[in-house]
Amino acid sequence: AYDLTPRLVGSEMCIRGSRAGVDLLLAIPRPKALKKVLPAVASLGVDRVVLVNAARVEKSYFDSKVLDGAFVRELLIQGLEQARDTRPPEVLVRERFRPFVEDELDAIFGTDALRLLPHPPARQPLQAAGVAEARRVVLAIGPDGGWVPFEAELLEAHGFQPFSLGPRILRVETAVPVLLGQVTLLKAPAP
Repeated sequence: AYDLTPRLVGSEMCIRGSRAGVDLLLAIPRPKALKKVLPAVASLGVDRVVLVNAARVEKSYFDSKVLDGAFVRELLIQGLEQARDTRPPEVLVRERFRPFVEDELDAIFGTDALRLLPHPPARQPLQAAGVAEARRVVLAIGPDGGWVPFEAELLEAHGFQPFSLGPRILRVETAVPVLLGQVTLLKAPAP
């Protein structure tokens, strides 16, 4: 377990106002996809990202140069520059799924956040999950092949509500910005 969060100091161009109020529990995607996901989460104001192992994650992904602290920092800075922001998300890596969920999940994400699990078999749409009333949201996004049943059941046992994104199955690099956009829209106050 390690922390890849870059520390940025000083800037005149900074977003003033609140963050997205969203954290991600993300099964570590292919390194090529992670290069797209990290700038996107920084641009969209995510507060925390935990990259976690899953049954359908290749072990070699944890040895990728994409997880090098300096490389992560550069990817996050790209996203921050685009959004004119200076506060990067905290990025943590956990190589063991079950111990993370059972032992660290509550400490890292808190127990008061709305926990959501995009999962193809689910029938409830995101709009019915109570996002508009939630102060914080944690999204648990699986790998390209999805969470295996054991992982989905363990997440549900720890308070994650499954919901459907519709009939299409999306790659991680597509699902992350789509979900963040939908959650941000649903959390926004009505005009």
